[in-house]
Amino acid sequence: MNVFALLTSSVLALCLSASALAQSPARSRPATPAKAPAFNYAQSPAAMAFATDLAERRNLDPTWVRAQIGSAQRIHTVIRLMQPAPSGVPKNWAAYRARFIEPVRLRAGQRFWEANRETLARAEAEYGVPASLIVGVIGVETLYGQHTGNFRVIDTLATLAFDFPASHPRAATRTEFFRSELEQFLSLTERTGTDPATYLGSYAGAMGWPQFMPSSWVKYAIDFDADGRVDLFNSQADVIGSVANYFKAFGWTPGMPTHHPVRFAPNQSREDLDTLLAPDILPSFGVESFTAKGAVLEGAALQHTGKFALVELENAGAASTYIAGTENFYVVTRYNWSSYYALAVIELGEAIKALVGER
Repeated sequence: MNVFALLTSSVLALCLSASALAQSPARSRPATPAKAPAFNYAQSPAAMAFATDLAERRNLDPTWVRAQIGSAQRIHTVIRLMQPAPSGVPKNWAAYRARFIEPVRLRAGQRFWEANRETLARAEAEYGVPASLIVGVIGVETLYGQHTGNFRVIDTLATLAFDFPASHPRAATRTEFFRSELEQFLSLTERTGTDPATYLGSYAGAMGWPQFMPSSWVKYAIDFDADGRVDLFNSQADVIGSVANYFKAFGWTPGMPTHHPVRFAPNQSREDLDTLLAPDILPSFGVESFTAKGAVLEGAALQHTGKFALVELENAGAASTYIAGTENFYVVTRYNWSSYYALAVIELGEAIKALVGER
């Protein structure tokens, strides 16, 4: 999962089936920090107390748990990257979009789709999730496996569990989140008989081609190639099936568009616009109430039987871009709680779909 999601909301919760067995973590060499970490977490009383409690609650070997957490190193880069973004920086949808809908990613996505055409079709048939959405997510997250992260997951999760920056406005809830993810990670690796030290991921602990946090791996990752294990680092079939399973679990409705064009009546009031924007990306308005407040819909949008959200994407001082997001658009934001991310994923997938000639 894209790490931006971790800064804006809690991500995915979870439980691997016994048949998942062992995963195969990335085998590339971890990035060498510019400076050696100040210490490892064997020196932290809070970390060692957490390890003892975790082992008791999860019925794990306390010596093993303490050794794993104790060997984790504090990574100052991770702490720095989790600092709150500077205030006052304008959002820019056009610039954000250009980062992802670009020639390198489009070509890589086309190759990925063509190499996995049958698997994508099977995932779409079984889960009802469009191949274009699956391809879009994997492209935005890791450029089809090219950028899965070089931080040791045990280091990042321990750092954020015990040294999350106190200056962050949500430091307390983020700390609890990462402690839960550390617990999920150690439980997962112990259950599958893999070495926690060999897993590499993002600066927030997200892993594999789809960038699943440990809790998401446990609950949503599946063995789509039926080889007896879940592998989000090396099995493209498992990656495809797991992304599809994730969206289905969050309520994807087959056949429903993610969004529709919207414009505004010339006499629309600022008050009505503010009312439409107040729920943010949460679909809250039926067609009648949506249009009564000055939003103009056309064609298929007028036949939508669910709710709409008026989604605003700012353009750094220029006129904002607006769409009418459906319940399926909201589902896409469950992967990353950002309308900018969701629309980039959707548009990348649709652009690649056109390249491969899918209807």
